[in-house]
Amino acid sequence: MATTGLQDSPEQKSRSCSVKHYGSTDSSGEHEHQSNSHGNNHQFPAASAGHWIGADPGEEALRRKLKYFFMSPCDKYHAKGRKPFKLGLQLLKIIIVTAQLVLFGLSNQVVATFKEENTMTFKHLFLKDYDESSDDSFAAYTQSDVYEHIFYAVEQYLALPETTVGRYAYVYDVGVNGSALSLCQQYYKKGSIDPANDTFIIDPHISTDCVGVNPLSVPPSSLSRSYKNFTLKFHKLVNVTIEFQLKAINIQTIINNEIPDCYTFYIMIVLDNKAHSGKVKIRLENEALIKECKDPSVSGQASNYSRVAFDIVVALVCMVSLLLCGRSILRGITLQQEFVQFFKETLDRKVGWADRLEFINGWYILLIISDILTITGSVIKVGIEAKNMSSYDLCGILLGTSTLLVWVGVIRYLTFFQKYNILIITLRVALPNVIRFCLCVAVIYLGYCFCGWIVLGPYHVKFRSLSMVSECLFSLINGDDMFVTFAGMQESSTLVWLFSQVYLYTFISLFIYMVLSLFIALITGAYETIKHQTHEPIHITDLQAFIAECTDAPSSGKFRGLETSPCSFFCCCDRTTTYEDVLLVN
Repeated sequence: MATTGLQDSPEQKSRSCSVKHYGSTDSSGEHEHQSNSHGNNHQFPAASAGHWIGADPGEEALRRKLKYFFMSPCDKYHAKGRKPFKLGLQLLKIIIVTAQLVLFGLSNQVVATFKEENTMTFKHLFLKDYDESSDDSFAAYTQSDVYEHIFYAVEQYLALPETTVGRYAYVYDVGVNGSALSLCQQYYKKGSIDPANDTFIIDPHISTDCVGVNPLSVPPSSLSRSYKNFTLKFHKLVNVTIEFQLKAINIQTIINNEIPDCYTFYIMIVLDNKAHSGKVKIRLENEALIKECKDPSVSGQASNYSRVAFDIVVALVCMVSLLLCGRSILRGITLQQEFVQFFKETLDRKVGWADRLEFINGWYILLIISDILTITGSVIKVGIEAKNMSSYDLCGILLGTSTLLVWVGVIRYLTFFQKYNILIITLRVALPNVIRFCLCVAVIYLGYCFCGWIVLGPYHVKFRSLSMVSECLFSLINGDDMFVTFAGMQESSTLVWLFSQVYLYTFISLFIYMVLSLFIALITGAYETIKHQTHEPIHITDLQAFIAECTDAPSSGKFRGLETSPCSFFCCCDRTTTYEDVLLVN
C-alpha cells in the first residue's frame, strides 16, 4: 500500500486546537509528524494500553469518514471523483448576488435622488427666503415674520401650477373638513406667563385649532380664504403646522429600462415654538409613498419582466445553497455523534468541546445567514419591481448585508492555500484577547461619552447628544477634527473651557498613545506567535490524533466504496450501513 498523507505548512502547524486539512497531500509527512510528536513528548490519545493499532474495519471506516470530512473540495474530488458542485454554486452565487445588488443600487440611487431633489424644491417653493446654508438655523423672530411665513407657504401652494417648473398635482379630501391643505396651531389649554412678577399658570394639555384650504382650481368656497383670518395665540403657542399632499411621476427611471413610478409626497411645514425662547424654528418634512401608476404606457417599449425573472433565479440559487449548507451541518452533527459514541463505547472516554465544535463549520452558518437575507431581500425586490411595495431601505439593508457575507465567505476558499491561511489563523488566535481588551476599553469610552455629554453638551455642538459625542470621540481617536473640536470651546465659560481642555487632552493621550498601541500590539503579538510556533511543541487533540492514524491518500481509491443505495441530491440522513453513505460533502 502506498504511503501518502500530510505535509504541514508552518501556518498549519501553528494552530493549537484545530486542523482542518487532514489528507491534503503525501502521507509520508503524517508518519514523520507522529514520530516528531513522540520526540517532543506529545502523547497521542491511546486506547487502553497503546495507540490505535490493529483497528477493526469499522474503526478504519470511521477514520476515513472523518478524514474525508476535513478535506478540501479538490481533495474530495481526488478521493471520490465527485465534482465540487457546491464550490461552483457558491462562485455562481457570488456573481449573481453582486449583479443583483448593482442593479438594485442603480434603481435605488434614482429613487433617492428624486426624493432629495423634490424635498429641496419644496423648501425653496414654500419657505420664505429659504437659504440652504441656513437650513438648521432657519427661523422667525417676530410675530409678523411668523404670519408672513404661514401666508407665503399657503399662497405658494395655491399658485403652484403657475409657479413651479415641475409637474405636480393636488390631492383633495386629505385635510380638515375635506380640504386639501390643513393649517393648524397647537397651544396649551391654559397659559399665562408674567415674567415681570415671576409668575405663570400653565395647563400642559394641548389644544388644536385647524382651518382647511382648497386650491382655487376647484369652485370657490369658504375654505379658500379662511386662512387669512387665522389668529395665533403666541402667549401659549406650541407649534404651527401646514400639511398637504402632492403627486408626481418619476419618469427618469426609463433610463434604467424601468416603468416610471408614481409618487405621493406627504409634506408638513412646522413652525416650532416649544422652547418659547423668542426663536420659532421652521422646518419642512417630506415623506414619499411610491405606488404603481395606472395604465402606464411607454412608447417603443414593452413590459420588461427580465428583472423579476433574474430576482427569482437569485432566490432559487440561494435556496439551493441554503439546503446544501443545512444538509452539510446536519451531516456534520450526525458524524459528531458517531465519533462521540465511538469514543464512549470503545475507549470509554469523553470528547472535549473543542473537538465537538470542529464538526460545526462556521462558514456554513455564515452562508446560511447570507442566503436567508438574500432570499428575503429578493422577495421584497420583486414586490418593488411589481410596484406593490416601496421598502427600498429595508431591501437595501438585506441585499447589502447578504452581499457582504457572501464576499466574506470567499475567505474560506483561500484558507485551502497555505500562504493565505495565515490571515484566518491570526484573526482566530487574536480574537479572544481583542474581545476582552475591547470590553475593558468600552467601559472607559462610555465614561468619557457620558461625561462629555453632560458637561460639554450645552456649550459644544458636537456634544449635544450621546450619539454625537460617540462620533466625535471616535473621530478624535483617528486624528480627525482635533483643531475644530478644541476651537469650538473658545466661547464657553472659563470653568467649562478649562474642564474641556483637561477632558480632551486626557482622552486623546489615553486612547491614541496607549489604547491604540496596545490594540495593535495584540494583533502583532498573535502574528509573531504564529510565525515562531513551528519551533515549539504542537498540541495534538484527540480528533487530530485519531484522524492521523489513517494513512490513506485521497487518490488511493479507498474512499471510493460501493454504495448500496443511491442518495438523493438533497438527502440529509443516512439510509444504509455502509460508510460511504455518511461521508460529508464539504
